[in-house]
Amino acid sequence: MVSFCNLVYSLKLYLAVSSLSSPSYPVFKPVQIKAGDVRFLANTSFLLVKKDWSSEIRLHAFKMLQHLVRLRWEELSPAEHRNFANVAVELMSDMANPCEEWALKSQTAALVAEIVRREVHLWQELFPSLVSISSKGPIQAELVSMMLRWLPEDITVHNEDLEGDRRRLLLRGLTESLPEILPLLYTLLERHFGAALNEAGKQQLDVAKQHAATVTATLNAINAYAEWAPLPDLAKYGIIHGCGFLLSSPDFRFHACEFFKLVSPRKRPSDDSASEFDSAMTSIFHMVMNFAKEFLYRSASNAGVVDESEIEFAECICESMVSLGSSNLQCIAGDSTVMPLYLEQMLGFFQHVKLALHYQSLLFWLALMRDLMSKPKTVVHSAGDGGVPKPGSGPIQVDNEKRRILSFVNDGACSAILDISFQRVLKREKILPGMALSLGSLELWSDDIEGKGDFGQYRSKLLELVKFIASYKPIIAGAKVCERIDAIVKSLLLSSNPQELAVMESMQLALDNVVSTIFDESNEVVSGSSEVQHALGKIFEGLLQQLLSLKWTEPAFVEVLGHYFDALGPFLKCFPDAVGSVINKLFELLNSLPFIVKDPSTNSARHARLQICTSFIRIAKTADKSVLPHMKGIADTMAYLQREGCLLRGEHNLLGEAFLVMASSAGIQQQQEVLAWLLEPLNQQWTQQDWQNNYLSEPLGLVRLCLETPTMWSIFHTVTFFEKALKRSGTRKSHSNLQNSATETSTILHPMASHLSWMLPPLLKLLRAIHSLWSPSVSQNLIVEVKAAMTMSDVERFSLLGEGNPKFSKAALTSTDGSQGSMSKEGFTEPNETDIRNWLKGIRDSGYNVLGLSTTIGDSFFKCLDTHSVALTLVENIQSMEFRHIRQLIHSVFIPLVKNCPREMWDTWLEKLLHPLLAHSQQALSCSWAGLLHEGRAKVPDAHGIYAGSDLKVEVMEEKLLRDLTREVCALLAVIASPQLNTGLPSLEHSGHVTRVDLNALKDLDAFTSGSMVGFLLKHKGLALPALQICLGAFTWTDGEAVTKVSSFGAILVLLAVLTNNVELREFVAKDLFSTVIQGLALESNAVISADLVALSREIFIYLCERDPAPRQVHPYPSYVLLSLPSITHNDLLAFEEALTKTSSSKEQKQHMKSLLLFATGNKLRALAAQKTAVLSMTVSHGLSINWVSNELACLHFYSQQGPVDQSMLQRKPGQTMGKP
Repeated sequence: MVSFCNLVYSLKLYLAVSSLSSPSYPVFKPVQIKAGDVRFLANTSFLLVKKDWSSEIRLHAFKMLQHLVRLRWEELSPAEHRNFANVAVELMSDMANPCEEWALKSQTAALVAEIVRREVHLWQELFPSLVSISSKGPIQAELVSMMLRWLPEDITVHNEDLEGDRRRLLLRGLTESLPEILPLLYTLLERHFGAALNEAGKQQLDVAKQHAATVTATLNAINAYAEWAPLPDLAKYGIIHGCGFLLSSPDFRFHACEFFKLVSPRKRPSDDSASEFDSAMTSIFHMVMNFAKEFLYRSASNAGVVDESEIEFAECICESMVSLGSSNLQCIAGDSTVMPLYLEQMLGFFQHVKLALHYQSLLFWLALMRDLMSKPKTVVHSAGDGGVPKPGSGPIQVDNEKRRILSFVNDGACSAILDISFQRVLKREKILPGMALSLGSLELWSDDIEGKGDFGQYRSKLLELVKFIASYKPIIAGAKVCERIDAIVKSLLLSSNPQELAVMESMQLALDNVVSTIFDESNEVVSGSSEVQHALGKIFEGLLQQLLSLKWTEPAFVEVLGHYFDALGPFLKCFPDAVGSVINKLFELLNSLPFIVKDPSTNSARHARLQICTSFIRIAKTADKSVLPHMKGIADTMAYLQREGCLLRGEHNLLGEAFLVMASSAGIQQQQEVLAWLLEPLNQQWTQQDWQNNYLSEPLGLVRLCLETPTMWSIFHTVTFFEKALKRSGTRKSHSNLQNSATETSTILHPMASHLSWMLPPLLKLLRAIHSLWSPSVSQNLIVEVKAAMTMSDVERFSLLGEGNPKFSKAALTSTDGSQGSMSKEGFTEPNETDIRNWLKGIRDSGYNVLGLSTTIGDSFFKCLDTHSVALTLVENIQSMEFRHIRQLIHSVFIPLVKNCPREMWDTWLEKLLHPLLAHSQQALSCSWAGLLHEGRAKVPDAHGIYAGSDLKVEVMEEKLLRDLTREVCALLAVIASPQLNTGLPSLEHSGHVTRVDLNALKDLDAFTSGSMVGFLLKHKGLALPALQICLGAFTWTDGEAVTKVSSFGAILVLLAVLTNNVELREFVAKDLFSTVIQGLALESNAVISADLVALSREIFIYLCERDPAPRQVHPYPSYVLLSLPSITHNDLLAFEEALTKTSSSKEQKQHMKSLLLFATGNKLRALAAQKTAVLSMTVSHGLSINWVSNELACLHFYSQQGPVDQSMLQRKPGQTMGKP
């Protein structure tokens, strides 16, 4: 790029030469250059665009002229405007040279367009000249077309510099000029397309190319008007016809098709031009449908003659048809000839072997069926409509319209959609070369496809369409899915090739969606007709009998078969007679798989057994009460398998969970009986003192437990079942309405309440022993395997890095992935590092969840345990815990405990538990954030657990751990400040009037300790100090999500400071919290919460500004804080205070506060930088006038020049010189 110095030097040289050769040319002084004289700039730029200069200088000169028109046009007189425009138009003639570069011609056209946009009234004067230029030849016509293309750019492309009035003026002027513009465009299109054909026929290829370039430029110009010009005008002046004609030209069809893509989604106007719009849109339907018909015919007759270019063009046509059908189907909906043909063509695209065409059509069918199957909404007419609905616009009319369109979606179309969907639900990567032959040339989804999302998104769209079809035509959907599965099963039986199982796996999802939709209670088609129910019963009974007859024993086949029975759960709910046979078949499949696998690396059979047991849970959920009569039979079979030693603990847990699901639909009493039956054997083992004394009495006992694999995994399965029992028991939400009243429901004792007293004490000991492993005195004496197991797993590291889970095989995943993998362990092998890590993680996850869930079932948890034992478990080793474990402990245990702790037990429980947690969290977070903000690296105790990866990855993981813990601690403070735990606090008045506080109405802080947990916390200084320090720190820790959580805690602090006579609290809020909130606004990370922070600042100032003044200061603390800011004076503060007193609107007061803070900090509040601040102008009684102006562009430019936020702006001492920026 040419430098400015070189440009100025060239300019001086040119002027010197010009002044010698032309005495009449005025000699300009260098001062005119420095002063930026607009006329000198214009004259010079017009000289520099001449051919005498290099392309680079000419290009810069054109840019300079455009800049002048855009930003300095007002400095020229009307006569100069006209002369400027005429010179620019003459330039177009000069640029009409085949040797000129395209970029220069484009800039010439853009300059003329810029002038017309600036002075729309000049269009009538310039138009004859432009028509004359366009008639001189193809190059001149191309330039005129390029200018017409640039003309409406400020309408089609949003321009921040263009005010709303100017944009409306431009739109009106161009709309009025369409009668001249559109005929000219059509003329240029017709003239030069014909000329290009003639010249090509004469073999005058160079001339033909010039005409072709003009046609392309004209089409580009037309497309610039397609999005906004009235559609009737586009039809009236031949634009639609011309573009439709060019769809048949291989050279111009893509540009022409772009026009139809742009006009197709245009919305139908509500004025008198609606009929003309419908007529024009109908003609567009016919045009694109003609080409679609031709393509689909050739494609179906002989796929080999359709090349990639035609496929690409067909995709463009299909995209236009999708837009037409999605936005303007009403134009052809009443035509019984066109409408079926359109749907037939869209179905043809849906069935096409090319995925791109199928995908475009899928979007149409999905939008169509979603709209047609949605229930009509009640039309509400506003007062502006006169309250009278227009004829034919009511919900009944809309419903009839939908029914008429639905009638065109016949049985054949639905069958075809289902057939294709069932084939395409399979991914290309799942298909083996031999199987691909059976699919023919069908192009399935592949990972190589770009621009259409991932396979999961595509498949979800496909299955959603299947659900709509199933809801509309349930019998056809049921028959088709059963027919497809029948063909797949027969093929598998003939080939006996396990590798072909992928096809059947893919159909399980289709079956699941079809069955769940058909047998949904809200499906009126099925529930309202006994004939339909009977027909569907016969269809799925046939499928069920086929599945029951299969004698598969291969683990992969057994697993898929189990999934098919899962999918039939809603059918079993409606046809309960079939439940017994399914349950028997599941037990048969379970027994067909080997009980003990000698080779641990071959665990497919073990995994399949677990999946079969999981099928019991899924069927219990979906079949609901249909399973209840079979509970005794299931229990007897489980007991038999246990006696025979053929049921592993993990499998027993899953079957037990299924029992709990079944019992939940039968009521509390049934749950209590089931729990007693399931938990009694565990009670006898769990409460024995031998294992507790042997393994939990001292820290190294846990190491011995990790070497006793049968006992280790037995304990694991016991704890995980406790978790399942707590999750699955209680009253289902769907059945809670069956209770007589909410009071009656709340008085019923939770079925797990009586079991907590024996479940929890050993669990607390176990968790305490696990926590102790990380204490320095214990960890240094651990064996190598246990030390290695205490580090992070690969899955945890990948999660911290945001890279997704590593791709393991199913076998590897089963043995490494936490609870699922551990669930399959039964103690048949020696423990290794991975097993111990999974066991520790599983016990921690389930153990924490058991404690957290136990707090939610009434006060049983708090009554059956003593605080000391719980504190020993949770916080004895809190200082040795890693951040990831503290975060999990807070999330799973402390938050539910705080939420559910009875008020009368706050003194007993909260202080003893929260003090160590908050004190350590405050110290750890402050230290780590100091390291991150000042040294660039967080200091987290988890570092030794991250034993692999580059330094950069380690730093990323450390920062993620720090932010996760920060957010969780702030979430705990947010819970403490939640309305449910602070019901004793009144709300501040919504009125913003600044009035003196009635000191006699203030209460002591003790008055709020029983009705407000924040008040309780503040009364106990051991809790209050770390909590307040965390609150202050969070505002400055560059984590917007944490600030979002902690801001509610700060709001309660402000409320208590206003309502109480506690001087220390008032001083903290008015000085420390206020200052910190302003510091928080200086951080860009807090932009998302900036409105709440401004509101908090407003409340602090309004309600505390007239309270106790600061020691040895004239002003109250809030005023003292504001005067400490670098760019505010005492008079400015007085003006601000007066502005507040003049309005009672809290919204206006917040705006005043926001403006003041921006002004007082010198526009350094980055959290507010993205928002425009209005100008606040006030005049006080003694004549002081002050303006706070925040210009968004200036702020952004200022911030781009700044480094890190200067925190010293809040540290200026009183008395320091303060001046306005």
